[in-house]
Amino acid sequence: MTDLDARLLAAHDSGDMATLVDLYRTAAQRADTEDACAFYLTHAHVFALELGHADTDALRAALIKMGREAPL
Repeated sequence: MTDLDARLLAAHDSGDMATLVDLYRTAAQRADTEDACAFYLTHAHVFALELGHADTDALRAALIKMGREAPL
């Protein structure tokens, strides 16, 4: 298990959604494949939506740019 994995698990355990947004974004940046990047960005976006996070729109825009989300 990597340090990032441990931090993600700890954030899930504590319900710290702001940290989950940041950690999933970090995981996306470190991902080896586009599919993995999209997976992590989607998680970051979902937690951002739940939280009303300031980066919600930017995360969605990144998913649109990747072709993983459709523009309205």
